[in-house]
Amino acid sequence: MAKEMWVFAEKPALQAELLACAKTLGDAAAAVVLGNQAAVDQAFAQGADKVFWLGEKPDHLLLDDYVPTLAALLKEQKPAGMLVGATRRGKAIAGRLGAALGVTVLADVKKFIAEGDSLQVSHMVFGGAAVRLEKAVTDIMLATVSFGIVEALPPDPSRKGEVVKVAFVEPKWKAVLRERKPRPPSSVNLAAAKKVVCPGRGIAKKEDLEMIFELARLLEAEVGATRPLTEGLDWLPRERYIGVSGAFVKPDLYLGVGVSGQAQHTVGITESRVIVAINKDGEAPLFSQSDYGIVGDLYQIVPALINALKARK
Repeated sequence: MAKEMWVFAEKPALQAELLACAKTLGDAAAAVVLGNQAAVDQAFAQGADKVFWLGEKPDHLLLDDYVPTLAALLKEQKPAGMLVGATRRGKAIAGRLGAALGVTVLADVKKFIAEGDSLQVSHMVFGGAAVRLEKAVTDIMLATVSFGIVEALPPDPSRKGEVVKVAFVEPKWKAVLRERKPRPPSSVNLAAAKKVVCPGRGIAKKEDLEMIFELARLLEAEVGATRPLTEGLDWLPRERYIGVSGAFVKPDLYLGVGVSGQAQHTVGITESRVIVAINKDGEAPLFSQSDYGIVGDLYQIVPALINALKARK
């Protein structure tokens, strides 16, 4: 029987990347889809050979409520493995699936290495300070994978495949949804960005991010961020975080503005083609990884760059 690799991701863009990865790891790639018919068609267009369709999610259910359904499906079908999108909810679901199946989850995988008939993976540990090589020894491999590990295949709307409708398995207990609060929509796609401007803790006030966004606009770049700006100060949405538990980027240009360069952040930029650092501290760790560096006050350098770019327009 052909070796089948599955993917499950709540974000369509991440699903596309995971399908591209799955097609290199198995004889066939299948997507487990929660959504409407358009979501099924999208999975085929992204490269799925088969879709296990969970149907549309009712408003009263949470994504976590589908863990028993996923566990039952994996036990029945026994694929070679499943790649789960490494979002917050994806990681939680992968952890619960691992517990239900008695399988260790290979978390935040950065690379898959073929080793005979088995797969070896590399992922970072100790906050990005080291890389660990591991191999799944169970029948089903469970791994969480984030954005930027592989490039998605060009979409092909003409692709079709087998659709398997999956019956919902009622969980023994459910979390209760008490309230929903809207948050501003995010269209950030750091993994696909060719240029990235990343502010760090050297930015003194939230209002000063306006000049960072202006610089990014003039460079036709996306804006990333270090962890303190996204999870500590909440100045920027978490989708912009670059680092060990955030996005991994590989742009032609990465420009760090006021970024010290701790390992937890720099592991996310190592594949950048050109790294430029702006920092008043000449001993900042980021300089050791940079192709170009400017030692100076970002509040003088960034406005000067903006003026120079405007003069070239």
